Amino acid sequence: MRPPDSQEQAVAVFAALIDPTRRALLDELARAGPATVTDLARRLPISRQAVAKHLDQLAEAGLISSGEPVGRRHPYRLEPAPIRAAQIWLATLANRWDDRLTALERALDATATPTLDQGAT
Repeated sequence: MRPPDSQEQAVAVFAALIDPTRRALLDELARAGPATVTDLARRLPISRQAVAKHLDQLAEAGLISSGEPVGRRHPYRLEPAPIRAAQIWLATLANRWDDRLTALERALDATATPTLDQGAT
């Protein structure tokens, strides 16, 4: 299986982040560090089964990974690479947009009629 390109990775991240429960789980992992399904279910107002389902979707997007098991406990932790891929994609999009706005501004400046102040000098 080939690794996803940055745009594919960004799409997976955005699809995972569309759900507020998954965002809450990521926030909790970012705030408190690695946690198990049971730990997260205690902290959030959702069932253990719902937490597990959402963690599976976050793992599919590469946003989290399961750490080394401690007995029967499997702590989940954040993975920063997919967020970075999404940030890079957004930055590229923003730069392209900025370039287009700058070109539009230059075109408008070039076609603008001189003001009275400019004509008097």
